[in-house]
Amino acid sequence: MLLRRLLVVLITVLGSLALDAALWAALAPGGWTGAKVVMLASFALATPWVGFCLANGAIGFAILIARGRNTPPWDAEPPTHLPMTALVVTVRQEDMSGVLPPLRRLLDALDVAGVGERFAACILSDTACPATEEEQAVAAFRAADRDPARIRYRRRTSNEGYKAGNVMDFLDHHADEFELMVTLDADSQMSARAVLRLVGALAREPRLAIVQHLVVGVPARSAFPRLFQFGMRAGMRTWATAVAWWQGDESCYWGHNAAIRIAPFRAHARLPLLPEGVSGGRHILSHDQVEAAMLAGAGWGVRLIPEEDGSFEANPPAFPEFVRRDLRWLAGNLQYRHLLGMPGLRPMGLWQLSQAILMFAVTPCYLVLLLAAAWAAATDPVSPFPLGDVLVVAVGWMAMIYAPKLLGYLEVLLSPDKRLRYGGAGRVILGGVLEFGFTLIVDPITVVSKTATILRLFAGLPAGWAPQNRADRGVAWSEATRLFWPQTVLGLGVFAAFASAGPGAVLVALPLAGGLLVAIPFCVLTADPRLGAWLQRRGIAAVPEEVTPGR
Repeated sequence: MLLRRLLVVLITVLGSLALDAALWAALAPGGWTGAKVVMLASFALATPWVGFCLANGAIGFAILIARGRNTPPWDAEPPTHLPMTALVVTVRQEDMSGVLPPLRRLLDALDVAGVGERFAACILSDTACPATEEEQAVAAFRAADRDPARIRYRRRTSNEGYKAGNVMDFLDHHADEFELMVTLDADSQMSARAVLRLVGALAREPRLAIVQHLVVGVPARSAFPRLFQFGMRAGMRTWATAVAWWQGDESCYWGHNAAIRIAPFRAHARLPLLPEGVSGGRHILSHDQVEAAMLAGAGWGVRLIPEEDGSFEANPPAFPEFVRRDLRWLAGNLQYRHLLGMPGLRPMGLWQLSQAILMFAVTPCYLVLLLAAAWAAATDPVSPFPLGDVLVVAVGWMAMIYAPKLLGYLEVLLSPDKRLRYGGAGRVILGGVLEFGFTLIVDPITVVSKTATILRLFAGLPAGWAPQNRADRGVAWSEATRLFWPQTVLGLGVFAAFASAGPGAVLVALPLAGGLLVAIPFCVLTADPRLGAWLQRRGIAAVPEEVTPGR
């Protein structure tokens, strides 16, 4: 395992140094100016994360190619006597018509498998009073079950500690009869096969505390989640395969669609309070990775199974919801800086918390790099723009940071079985090209939003953690303009500066920052149901469950 981790470090360092050297070579001719120094400094701060993306993408791709059809025995027969398991569903002001049907399908499938009596559905509500519709929906759900007693419902009068507090309150007061739990979010969907895979792993290996499944997006009709999850699926498959290989049983936990051994979780995953005065309050917002690090520090195993089969979540229905979710995660992850000195952390747990911070903390470096590049273009118009050298840097940057996704697409194209599941090579290529263009638009827009939020948090302004909208919807031009006018104005200024250096500078900057110019129409278009319907009719960016339902 040490050698595996050293390989990750080696690829990360070599990749980041190669990019730094390429930018140095592009900037050095003509002498160094203040703008060039800022460009190089911000670039060098960001490239370790880019190199880390390359490492995970390359390692995951190599493992998947070498493995081929010989998948690990994740689907071993479950033990003859399964532990009592709570299917824990956390809700807060949710539309229960979207929450309960997947839970019904799971319970029915477990009954068909002959193990339904070993599971109970526990719906844990943090919904503010009154919760009449929620309570009525659960009552009807319970009455319709073959065994109403296995449907439990508990609503707290306060949501102290947020979701993590909700779950721990349940474990402290209502979980004595259960040995295991499977955590489900309001938008989670799991098959009985996936649940038994996770529960069986815990039953066979008594030192495991958490077994986490790779979670993929449910087939989506709206254009935004459809394109997003097509690329996310390609990237997460290679990323998760690599992470499972080099982290072993000190792996990550994403907070849902996982099986958990209750006793060690209750004993070792009780979250500490943050120091006084932390933005967002003293309760930890993003609980999952902290819980995993605490369990691993106490000697318990946390395992990631990079298997795509049977574990789903819904992605945000439109760009505004996607940005809000990203900013919630940002606020939660940046809180981890207060936990790095927490006693009992193993080196891997410390790294995972640091990685979660860096994933968002490097974001301002991208924006500073863009502004410094525009500054250099506007103030150094005499020197000819080094198009060739800068193009090498730009292509290298995109190849490395998007390596998990790009290699994920390549891995599908190289596998006849996977190509078929996606509808053929042509569908994979078309979906990948559209999704990659989609990503190049999304990323610079969200860089501005994330940087602004980081500044707000460090100014002491509160971090919100509001309930999520999960329903498909259109976005009006007025809403899109209100949300994304800063990106548009910034984009116009930046590209005016690039234009002063000639068309070559504009050409190189377009794929990296062009999204700023089209933020408003992009937001409206990707929420338009007509575009989603058009993509769906043609099978563009379709996931395997849509191409071959039920497989």
